[in-house]
Amino acid sequence: MAMCLGIWILALALRIQAGDGQMVQMDSTKSGFVGSQVELRCIFINSNPPVKISQVTWQKVLNSTKHNVAIANPALGVSVLAPYKERVSFKQAAVRHRTPSLEDTTIVFSNLQLSDEAAYICEYTTFPAGNRENMVNLTVFARPMTRMTLTSPTIVARAQKRKTTVATCVSANGKPPSIIRWDTRLKGEATFQETRNQNGTVTVRSNYMVIPSRETHKQRLTCIVTYRSEQIKDSVVLNVQYEPEVKIQGFDGNWYLNRQNVQLTCQADANPPVTIYQWKLLNGSLPSNVEIKNNTLFFKGPVSYDLAGTYVCDATNGIGTRTGIVDVNITEIPNNPPSVDPDTRHDPHNPGAAIGGAVGGVVLLGLAAILLFVFLRRRQRTFKGDYSTKKHVFGNGYSKAGGLPAHPPIPKNLQYPDDSDDEKKSAQIGVTGSVRDFDTDGEDLKRPYFTVDEGESRDYDGRTLSFQYDPEPELADDMISQTDGSVISKKEWYV
Repeated sequence: MAMCLGIWILALALRIQAGDGQMVQMDSTKSGFVGSQVELRCIFINSNPPVKISQVTWQKVLNSTKHNVAIANPALGVSVLAPYKERVSFKQAAVRHRTPSLEDTTIVFSNLQLSDEAAYICEYTTFPAGNRENMVNLTVFARPMTRMTLTSPTIVARAQKRKTTVATCVSANGKPPSIIRWDTRLKGEATFQETRNQNGTVTVRSNYMVIPSRETHKQRLTCIVTYRSEQIKDSVVLNVQYEPEVKIQGFDGNWYLNRQNVQLTCQADANPPVTIYQWKLLNGSLPSNVEIKNNTLFFKGPVSYDLAGTYVCDATNGIGTRTGIVDVNITEIPNNPPSVDPDTRHDPHNPGAAIGGAVGGVVLLGLAAILLFVFLRRRQRTFKGDYSTKKHVFGNGYSKAGGLPAHPPIPKNLQYPDDSDDEKKSAQIGVTGSVRDFDTDGEDLKRPYFTVDEGESRDYDGRTLSFQYDPEPELADDMISQTDGSVISKKEWYV
């Protein structure tokens, strides 16, 4: 008897040990968006030999309290409790069979709601191993509703220049909350506000403020909403109404007497457009030859001094009235600035002009080099002869040192009837170097010292003095005069 009891205890211990190999497989987390469908997986891994599954129960843990959601029992069938009856079902049809298979008891949530977010337990009741369970955390996301609106269909620019909310961007009922930013060229500022709703969602609101003006008209304003990894963009174009911006055009500063076809035009930038233009002349009335058509003054006939004055144009739209002013003066003659031919206008970056300038510079440098070469060739010569080589002027000609030019004998005494006794004295001529002996008796050479042209003859009291010398080259530009009356050629000093 004792032996039989021991065998039974051993079998029970083995059976319990086999139960340790059983487990419930589930995902640790699952998520879905409101209104979508999500599956919560639950699979039982049985032991060998298998244990008997008595029941499977799905429970929702809320505030540390367990609430049954769905039950599958082999004998009693399937049961889904309210309020999940219409939205929760078992995925596998075998669970609902008369002889069910309960190894896979995955449930499906349809039309997911924010209230479905919780922790869910899948519990297996087995015999003789007992209960086995696992848990999954379900997160429910709410995609926000994003919209962007203008504060007003029309925004009015006022003279006070105060910041005004021109657009609003809202990301409503999002879970998790969205992030809003603005993309625009406008120089404004944004404000942000978050509101947490009772169902756990968050509404984010951002207002964009700017000073309405003519410059903000027709500017694009874009709201960018970032929700998780998604981006939602919405844009508006501002419609800003403003008073007219007025300018008078047509006076070019060159209205002169008798000029024809002059006019003044009142240009106005306005929203809404200008409806009324009014012209007037300060301290007077408009000239009699003026014709007004819409926003333009046409002056008929030639220009006269009567047209001079200060012209005023008032432009009015639905927002207000603004004024433009121009002073017109009349000159007697035209005062046109010199016109510049667009084809010849200087362009500092014109490649043609740069190339032409470079070529001209090269040509000038070449010419300067040639002239310098010629000059140096005339200057750079080696010295020929000795430094005492000179040309002396004797009588009527030139000769190098060492000899005088050959010429006929000259009379020793010359008579000058009209001269004084001192002048009748014969003059002695001295020379430097070796002088040829003209007197065969060895007397000093005495002859008049003249400066005459070769072949020239002069008459003195019926007598004619004639001088004939061998032709000598004329004194060139490169001859240098010396203090003793001689000259030195550059050609003999330099190469």
